[in-house]
Amino acid sequence: MSFLYFKGINTTMLTMKKTTLILPLFKQFIRDSETGKRLKKNGNKITKGTINNYRYVLHNLIEFTSAENFELRICDAQRLTKRELASEKNYWKKFYRKFSDFMYKKGCYDNYVGANMKQIRTFFNYLKNEKHYNTGDFHKLFYVRKEEIAILVLSPEQLKFLIHDTIFETQLTLAEKRIKDIFVFGCITGLRFSDIFRLTNKNFEFQNNEWYLKVKSKKTKSYSAIKLPTYAVDIVNKYKSPSLPLVCD
Repeated sequence: MSFLYFKGINTTMLTMKKTTLILPLFKQFIRDSETGKRLKKNGNKITKGTINNYRYVLHNLIEFTSAENFELRICDAQRLTKRELASEKNYWKKFYRKFSDFMYKKGCYDNYVGANMKQIRTFFNYLKNEKHYNTGDFHKLFYVRKEEIAILVLSPEQLKFLIHDTIFETQLTLAEKRIKDIFVFGCITGLRFSDIFRLTNKNFEFQNNEWYLKVKSKKTKSYSAIKLPTYAVDIVNKYKSPSLPLVCD
């Protein structure tokens, strides 16, 4: 009887799940992306913007684990029994549901929650393909939510109102004036928000008594030259600084 008892304990010990905490691994994921140990599929370095998104996800995961008392961990899926695999699948379904609910309670919308899930899936692919953790395919359960955002188009009259109406201008706070100016500058130049905030004085050239904006798109990597009307030049001069013309902190 003692032999059978010992044998039973030994078998139980062999089938116990060995787990590894996720948050330290996620921090390593960010470090590897920063240092160039982890690259894009085309061999290029991960952009700073993407790395910042990883940091936001890590911050949300830390908040979630603390608020919900939820331990985030992985285990070697290859060593799990059929019953343990089913349990692990339920664990990750529970994580997806509880983390999504947590984000919605914070006031986040589908696109942001979906972006977080997409980054978490990327992290799991990193664990599997680059760190050789056999985590299974449970991360494929994380549905990336999306919502279609309506595109609002200004009429020429509305844009003229924002540019020229001085009475409206006097009713705005300093912060609102800054937002309006950046919005108008974006409408005039067609630049993305991220591209506007990368501009420096070097992007502006004076030729033949006209000001031109020369930019390289962050997304497409292509260059373009845009002739600036007087009111766009006025906006640039309003916030002009040695580094970021449209940022006045």
